[in-house]
Amino acid sequence: MAYFQYQGKSVFYKEYGQGEPLIFLHGNTASSKMSELIMPLYEEHFRCILIDFLGNGQSDRVKNFSPDMWYDEALQTIALAEHLQCGKVSLIGTSGGAWAAVNAALERPDLFHAIIADSFDGRTLNENFSANLLSERKAAKENIQSREFYEYCQGADWEKVVDLDTEALLKCAEEKRPLFHKPLDELKTPILFMGSREDESCRNNMEEEYKEMASKCSQSSVFLFPSGGHPSLFSNAEQSATLIKKFIDQYITE
Repeated sequence: MAYFQYQGKSVFYKEYGQGEPLIFLHGNTASSKMSELIMPLYEEHFRCILIDFLGNGQSDRVKNFSPDMWYDEALQTIALAEHLQCGKVSLIGTSGGAWAAVNAALERPDLFHAIIADSFDGRTLNENFSANLLSERKAAKENIQSREFYEYCQGADWEKVVDLDTEALLKCAEEKRPLFHKPLDELKTPILFMGSREDESCRNNMEEEYKEMASKCSQSSVFLFPSGGHPSLFSNAEQSATLIKKFIDQYITE
């Protein structure tokens, strides 16, 4: 367990295994705790680095999350990559973490070997995003398993973290903020768009959106699992690990 400094606050990260460095970026309301569950699938092949973005998990708390949260998380990812001083790293971003991963590579292509962008809506939020988010969060707070998941990831103050996250996402949607801070066709880092056809948390036309994004990137692949919930990194854990190892290895050895 360790910390690095970002804008005067302490950001938590934890490492597993050895090999080529691979940073796992968690989604909204989650934390590095979630990725700990799949480390046995990766730690023999990679040096796995798990981060808690500011305001989440064991990192310092914040008064508010930025409506440009995924860009701010990209800057935290860049700060971690620089802190590690281990040369180029690869990124796995799942759900909200996928936007952070793409933004990080758009900002600093010199730092990253490859990106896996898993289970996210792509270039825009789906048209019913705000209504769906409010309904989902209300139901989650009333569901024992969801409450236990939030507490597992965030600790005793989980409800405050979830409320701040909801507030920031609603503002992002209301103001129609750009999800990528640079055009996608400027992405030079190889990217794998990954997801599940059964994922009810993402847009209905995920495959179409992924293929359109891939067409704008110089080195890209798209893979959708036929089944599995949100996110596919966990619902199709073993198959995802195999796919990700193969994708990253082809660019590490080039």
